Amino acid sequence: MCGTFFRRSPSRIKGAGLPEQKTFVAAEIGLHARAAAVFVRAVTETGLPVTIRKHNGAPVDARSLLEVMTEDFDQGCEVYLNIAPEDLSGDQTIPMAERALLALSAVLEGTQAR
Repeated sequence: MCGTFFRRSPSRIKGAGLPEQKTFVAAEIGLHARAAAVFVRAVTETGLPVTIRKHNGAPVDARSLLEVMTEDFDQGCEVYLNIAPEDLSGDQTIPMAERALLALSAVLEGTQAR
C-alpha cells in the first residue's frame, strides 16, 4: 500500500506479547532526507531497539538512517514499528516500549518534508 496516501489512525497489534505499532508515513517525499533524519533521531532518543517494516516486509533497524532510507518508505506507506521484548535491557519495560512506539507513530504521521 505504499505510494497511496490514506489517513489511518495508529492501532496496536496484539500478538505474542510483542509491542508493535501499525501506522503510516505522512511526509510528502516519504522517509527520505530530512523526514528520515527526524524519525531516526526520535528513535535514537528512545534508547530502544526499534525496527520498522512494510506490510509483509523484512524489518530494518530504525536507528540506522541508511537502512531506513534504503527501504524506500513512500508517502502513505503502511508501516509497522516493533520492539521485541527479548531485546529490552535493564530497566526497559514493555509499557515503556509501547509508549515509545506510540510517540514514534506520531512522528511518522506528522513529519513533513522541509
